[in-house]
Amino acid sequence: MKIGILSRNSNLYSTKRLVEAAVDRGHEAHVIDHLKCTIEIEQNGPSLFYGGEYLLGFDAVVPRIGASVTFYGTAVVRQFEMMNVFSAVGSRGIVHSRDKLRCLQVLSKEGIGLPKTVFTNYSKDVAHVVDSAGGAPVVLKLLEGTQGLGVVLAENQNAAQSVLEAFNGLRARVIVQEFVKEAKGADIRAFVVDGEVVGAMKRQGKPGEFRSNLHRGGTSQIIELSVEEKYTAILAAKALGLGIAGVDMLQSERGPLVLEVNSSPGLEGIEKTTHQNIADKIIQYIEKNVNR
Repeated sequence: MKIGILSRNSNLYSTKRLVEAAVDRGHEAHVIDHLKCTIEIEQNGPSLFYGGEYLLGFDAVVPRIGASVTFYGTAVVRQFEMMNVFSAVGSRGIVHSRDKLRCLQVLSKEGIGLPKTVFTNYSKDVAHVVDSAGGAPVVLKLLEGTQGLGVVLAENQNAAQSVLEAFNGLRARVIVQEFVKEAKGADIRAFVVDGEVVGAMKRQGKPGEFRSNLHRGGTSQIIELSVEEKYTAILAAKALGLGIAGVDMLQSERGPLVLEVNSSPGLEGIEKTTHQNIADKIIQYIEKNVNR
């Protein structure tokens, strides 16, 4: 097969691992910078121009689309789909997962456990918004934030109201979520491929830090998920139409609570923590879908 890895940097760990896995399984792999693709639409059919030539003969692509370029990145993925090229992560799933509010709405409809979440159109009654999320402490998240950026813990009512008023004054879209104290600054990343959890790790925030992102200095360790946690991760990925997903959950007294679903989950943390060849499982997933 001829597989395209849609990535802006061929030296990134995830990109290199996907290329290695594809080559190891006897395939041809090409790294394509999606921001440098030109989308051409005409009556005779869609096409993509890149690096002085048209992209032809591809059987599949693996999107590695950063949050800051979601609009154009998904447009390129959609163009490949229009060209009948299999995408390991569908354009619709990427769009659904990147919109935090929409993602939570979809998960809620499926009855998946979630932290209580409140969203308003810059309501001036900030006290009611905070109370509706269970009262302080609460977590405030920018809808466009990634890797722990744009996430604030307000530990008391006055702080929560002040931060929310500040965000509203800046016309920044934020959601307010309950703070799950029993999680103790840790969360779970379950890596789902083709409806199966292929790896899971528990991430712990550094001392004094409630965010557990590895990019923020957190640590990780391998974890054996409960049946309910596996089921929740698989159902969350399925609800968003994602064949590949990183599902982030909190362990709470009422069961697993999904924080978000990542459509371009990094491979470095999960592979180094679990010692599983996740990249190979992704290529196997592509083989299954292209050869059927």
